[in-house]
Amino acid sequence: MKIIPAIDLMDGQVVRLYKGDPKQKTVYSDNPVEIAKKWEANGADMLHIVDLDATLGIGSNLSIIKKILKEISIPVEVAGGLRDESLILDVAKISSRVVIGTLAFKDKELVKKLLLSLGSEKIVISVDHIDGEIVIRGWQDKTGIKLIDAIQEFLDMGFTEFLLTNVSRDGTLEGPDLEFLEQACKLLNANVIASGGISNINDIKDVKEKNASGVILGKALYENKVSIKEAKKIA
Repeated sequence: MKIIPAIDLMDGQVVRLYKGDPKQKTVYSDNPVEIAKKWEANGADMLHIVDLDATLGIGSNLSIIKKILKEISIPVEVAGGLRDESLILDVAKISSRVVIGTLAFKDKELVKKLLLSLGSEKIVISVDHIDGEIVIRGWQDKTGIKLIDAIQEFLDMGFTEFLLTNVSRDGTLEGPDLEFLEQACKLLNANVIASGGISNINDIKDVKEKNASGVILGKALYENKVSIKEAKKIA
């Protein structure tokens, strides 16, 4: 299981939101490059960089993301607001993986085309949900689509990599959503990264027991409730 620190960017700063709410923001650093280097030095397997301004359609942190990618050597997956083919292809050239959420549910033909050009290992489908229902556009819009049905549909299309976030747990330190994680991990060929709610080392053990391929560390890492070193011992 990969240990993957998250670097969420808003207005050039490293932040964490509570349940995805931009009004409930905690700023952890004004220097995202320094934070990326720190997590790399601490032994992270990969970084998960999210452009929250792009997600919410209020700006872009792409120039900062490019700086980070030049400064570190571990794999990086980039997420947030990747809803345009040319942008996705540009980001795919410089990063290890691109995370696609809203677009995957809005334009199936385009994501099929991207799958053909980039391959299944390069694209992570972000399946964000509230109580098992997929939400999109920075978690602002409900879709009525059931989580497990959605993952199965993308598996049938040839995708294998998924990022699973229970929005109601994200940034809360209330523990991960193991029920839906277990259901998702049982699907054939699904490599699922667990995200949201990790609060301590036992949560990481629980996620590993459900056969997640990776775990995102956010608030718990930034507030020193868990370390990468500890997490790696379990993973």
